[in-house]
Amino acid sequence: MAHFTAVYDACVLYPAPLRDFLLRLAMAELFRARWTEHIHDEWIHAVLGKREDLSAEQLQRTRQLMDQAIPDCLVMGYEDLVDGLELPDPEDRHVLAAAICNREVIRARSSAHRSSKYNLRSMQ
Repeated sequence: MAHFTAVYDACVLYPAPLRDFLLRLAMAELFRARWTEHIHDEWIHAVLGKREDLSAEQLQRTRQLMDQAIPDCLVMGYEDLVDGLELPDPEDRHVLAAAICNREVIRARSSAHRSSKYNLRSMQ
C-alpha cells in the first residue's frame, strides 16, 4: 500500500509517455496519484492545441480510462481554497489547493524552464 500521494499537474499529463509512466507507477501502488477535473481540462486543452491528429473524443476516452485505472484519483472540494492561496504563478493555485486536501502530498510538475526534466516538489 502506498504511503504518500502525488497530485499530478497538467504539464506531466500532457506528454503521453510521461503520463503512461506515472500512471503505471500509481497502478503498481508505489504512491497514490491524484488530479482534478480542472487538471484534466488543462492537459486535454493543451494537447488539442498542439495535436490536430487527435480529437476531443479520443482524449476524453483517455481521461475516462485514467479515472478508471486509479481508484479515488479525483480530488474534489478544493475549490474554496484557491482564492486564499498566493503563488508566483496564480494559475497553479488550483493544484496547490488540491494538494492541501490530501495529507503527505507531493506535486509532480515539470520544470518551467527545463521542459525535458521533471522534478518533485514537497507540498508539506
